[in-house]
Amino acid sequence: MADWGPVVIAVVLFVLLSPGLLFQIPGRGRVVEFGNMQTSGASILVHAIIYFGLITIFLIAIGVHIYTG
Repeated sequence: MADWGPVVIAVVLFVLLSPGLLFQIPGRGRVVEFGNMQTSGASILVHAIIYFGLITIFLIAIGVHIYTG
């Protein structure tokens, strides 16, 4: 049986936390900007830290598993 939980969680978080796609923290003019499709080094770092934290919570602390087969 294949465990698809980590794959699904990682892909969904990657899409949702891509800087500039839905939101960007920190923005160029404000703290949070929505849908501007521009990014900076600081926002990439902040989004990477948020991604790491959420993926750790979902996969290690909660233990999300989706089995197929």
